[in-house]
Amino acid sequence: MYVETIVAISETEEKARRMKAEAALEAKKSIADAKVKGEAMVADAIKKAEAELMQLGKESDEKAMAAAKDLAHSGDNKKAVMRARAEKRMDDAVALIVERIVKG
Repeated sequence: MYVETIVAISETEEKARRMKAEAALEAKKSIADAKVKGEAMVADAIKKAEAELMQLGKESDEKAMAAAKDLAHSGDNKKAVMRARAEKRMDDAVALIVERIVKG
């Protein structure tokens, strides 16, 4: 009876050691799998962020170009208005000068 009990205890201890070793291997495998999945998710997130950043940069460049064109057109319009005023005043100035020379 003692021998049978000792054998049973030894078998149980061996079974417990195997289960512990298997659990440790499974835990290491799970950690490795999670690490691989995590790295893949990070790489995917980086790719998406880079693509979004490029798109945002492109959109901001387009908006900046449109704003610059609007500003240039606005400047051209202001320049044309100022030129028209100057030409009108130039006629008045020439008439004034001619009048002073003739009267002078």
